[in-house]
Amino acid sequence: MAEVLRYRREDRRAVDALYRRVFGIDAAESSRLRWEWQYSRNPNNPGHEPEIWVAHEGPAVVGQYATMPVRLSLGGREVQGSWGMDVMVAPERQRQGLGEVLFRTWDRNVGASLGLGLSDSSYRLFQKLRWPDVGPVPCFVKPLTRRALRRPEWPVLVNRLVSAVTLPLIRIISRPRPLTAEVRILHRFDDSFTALWESLAPKFDLAVRRDAAYLNWKFTGAPHVRYWIAALRRQDRNVGYAVYRHLHEPRGRVTLLVDFLADPEDEDGVTTLLGWVDREARRADSDKIRTFAMHAGFRRLIRKSGYFQVKSTMEFVVKVNAVELPPSFYEGTDRWHVTLGDSDQDR
Repeated sequence: MAEVLRYRREDRRAVDALYRRVFGIDAAESSRLRWEWQYSRNPNNPGHEPEIWVAHEGPAVVGQYATMPVRLSLGGREVQGSWGMDVMVAPERQRQGLGEVLFRTWDRNVGASLGLGLSDSSYRLFQKLRWPDVGPVPCFVKPLTRRALRRPEWPVLVNRLVSAVTLPLIRIISRPRPLTAEVRILHRFDDSFTALWESLAPKFDLAVRRDAAYLNWKFTGAPHVRYWIAALRRQDRNVGYAVYRHLHEPRGRVTLLVDFLADPEDEDGVTTLLGWVDREARRADSDKIRTFAMHAGFRRLIRKSGYFQVKSTMEFVVKVNAVELPPSFYEGTDRWHVTLGDSDQDR
């Protein structure tokens, strides 16, 4: 029977070897490049040691569950939690319940356990364990060019027809709108963003604490992704931000609005940030903008800014252990703030 223990430094070589066996050499190399940043530099890491659970059978490592510690805010009250991320089991030990043992060990040792963008097997396991099922984080897309609605699985002629038919509507939706507040490009988050978070935290029933230390680690220190950061300002104060990046996908170029924060009741402020990202997407020659948002106030303003809700593949589960919460907490998610930038979905 495997013994599950907290990761130790001497486990690193065996864990790396297991990663190569399960995911392949290319994926292992990609993981190695971001490992120190992802697991050791996280400012929410208790004791500054990676929060990784490792399954041992004698001298062999046969499984791992790697997590990302965060401070989780529940209406302003904080608990220590973590996102479950890389789970792997040695091929000869798969389908024998070891993954469930790793999941349960992780859950017993954190104040709140969270999962985002789950694989089918992980999602089925969470359902088996009877975790609260809050559904996927809604996904929104704003088309900017005639190429925005092309699909890689469609024939070329079908894509051309769809582009021609939808172009008049896209021109109306994507027309530039004036900005009603000042926006500045940032290279780092200063302490004013910690103050911003603390002023807004009570407005969200559930959200990861977005202070300056976390934001700098997540978005300015990431070694594998280049982000742009825009700050919303009023009266010489930072009152919001947006984090975004541009990338190529099959059949087009997309701008991802990865994370954002502002007062959800500040309609002018939120729409100004969205308008800024629109302008940046056009400068980057993107065909569309994609974002994920759970909060009802943000969803309303996103739709008002020309986005369409599409099918989301980003399943979300959460289980709070540190405090007792009624079942209704998991049913009313309109004041939860979850985005693509949470967990490690944007790789």
